Amino acid sequence: MLLGEIALELVIGAAIGIAVGLLGAWGLRHVALPASGLYPIAVMAIAVTAYAAGALAHGSGFLAVYLASMVMGNAKLPHWPATRGFADGLGWIAQIGMFVLLGLLVTPHELGDDVLPALIIGLVLTMVARPLSVVLCLTPFRVPWQEQTLMSWAGLRGAVPIILATIPMVSGIEGSRRIFNIVFVLVVVYTLIQGPTLPWLARKLRLGKDAEADDLGIESAPLERLRGHLLSVGIPEGSKMHGVEVNELRLPAGAAVTLVVREGTSFVPLPTTVLRRGDELLVVATDPVRDAAERRLRAVGHGGKLADWLGTDGADTR
Repeated sequence: MLLGEIALELVIGAAIGIAVGLLGAWGLRHVALPASGLYPIAVMAIAVTAYAAGALAHGSGFLAVYLASMVMGNAKLPHWPATRGFADGLGWIAQIGMFVLLGLLVTPHELGDDVLPALIIGLVLTMVARPLSVVLCLTPFRVPWQEQTLMSWAGLRGAVPIILATIPMVSGIEGSRRIFNIVFVLVVVYTLIQGPTLPWLARKLRLGKDAEADDLGIESAPLERLRGHLLSVGIPEGSKMHGVEVNELRLPAGAAVTLVVREGTSFVPLPTTVLRRGDELLVVATDPVRDAAERRLRAVGHGGKLADWLGTDGADTR
């Protein structure tokens, strides 16, 4: 009975989260808000709506907001860099608030008796439980053993496990204070032990990748009355768009580079204008070719003027 209720809550939360995420992404792409600063607020409002709708429907609000955020995070939303920066700022504020609250909840003199149990539990998690779960979950997807090893060693770090351990305390469950202390000690100790060793282990497993061309920073703003989009494209260091002429971009019909900003000076480019790293481009694209234009820009950024020949498809790597 209990398992059935849990499964039903997860299904309801997942369905609502995906639906709210898809509707929210569609709405943000087709409704031109009067100011760019409203888009981050709209994204946050959609996330809150997903949680509230999931909770009101007796589903998992946490799963609903997680999936809604995943859907919107992988969608090409207008003013995406500003939205992402806003979300990062909120995330840091939330983490600071969590650690302040955790500091108020911890009683240091009560932690001494729970150090040894926490270390034993952590040893079992690190050497047995986590490697086994990683192998069972990732082997069917043919994830290399080096990546599985790194994931197995990564462990539990951060405030989220401690926050979850506060739920039994709030519910007044017997023994919840000791559970909280054990989880707190476990997270702190293994953060200090495992955290600094992760870069070393990654190098030993040869998981470091060769230097790749930096992805373009593309920001999109809808032009509702013109049925088009204004793409702001930044050419970063290492981008293979450096040295490419405007006509070599070969943008689809309906898209064009209308302005180049270089070292604080803006000018209308000629077809033979050579692009340089650090340039900011304004590209106007109609609705039907907007996605194709962005794919082509990303492809040139990764593969240069011979992107098609090299097999660079311009997939979004955000």
